[in-house]
Amino acid sequence: MEIRRARYAGACYGVKRALRLVEEAIQRSNRPVNTLGPLIHNPQVVEGLRALGIETVNSIDEVDHGTIVIRSHGVSPTIITAAQAKGLKVLDATCPHVSKAQAAASELNRQGYTVVVVGERGHPEVEGISGYAGDQVLVVQNPDELPAFDAMARIGVVAQTTQTADALASIIATINSQGVKPEVYDTICFATRQRQEAASELAAEVDVMLVVGGRNSSNTTRLTELCRAVCPSTYHLEKPAELDASWFVNAHFIGITAGASTPESQIEAVESQLYGLFTEQD
Repeated sequence: MEIRRARYAGACYGVKRALRLVEEAIQRSNRPVNTLGPLIHNPQVVEGLRALGIETVNSIDEVDHGTIVIRSHGVSPTIITAAQAKGLKVLDATCPHVSKAQAAASELNRQGYTVVVVGERGHPEVEGISGYAGDQVLVVQNPDELPAFDAMARIGVVAQTTQTADALASIIATINSQGVKPEVYDTICFATRQRQEAASELAAEVDVMLVVGGRNSSNTTRLTELCRAVCPSTYHLEKPAELDASWFVNAHFIGITAGASTPESQIEAVESQLYGLFTEQD
């Protein structure tokens, strides 16, 4: 058996930056350090941060003092204002790519556009971007959710950073078909595109594809969907213990990729367990 890893896989710059910021914060501060929601969508990483004394809270109402960390997905500007009004020290670990999407939504709103956010309704990143987009914001996941726009409507489009290029293109095409030419900011993260393209390429070359990362991670889930469309024997796992020998019967080539919120250590752990599994079979 041969194990191959995708050319681009695992933790992106934004995730590494967020982890570095919170680790530095706990080292230099004796005050409580809390993240507003999970710092990243990776349960094992969040548990590791808790062991360092960094707790997760769901609302700033749960925090009276100390540092509140804005997670990599970002938040609405009203939340940051409220945190500052409480006297909390705000550490903004928003991914720079997400910050660009927020800025694009804010600029479109300032110019009087109705902002269409292409993304998953209820996802924290999408909620944060929407907070910059004004009262007329629309969140859509597919073209069927778009309303009928007047031909003179001023429509602006931004995307959740982990969306696929095809998803964004389909929304734009549908708006165009209504006779409306939208103002589009392509805010899909380049690292996301790299991982999606590399994962799809590898999935087409192997018998079994493994996708490592949190099940609550939208970008990891999307990688799984893309890989499964090419390689039906695609499995999404969080931990090495989830590997099942039955997945690899008659398989010669095994591919591995990982979501942007998956640290290198977790990928290596899966690879090590996989090699061990093959050794036992021999």
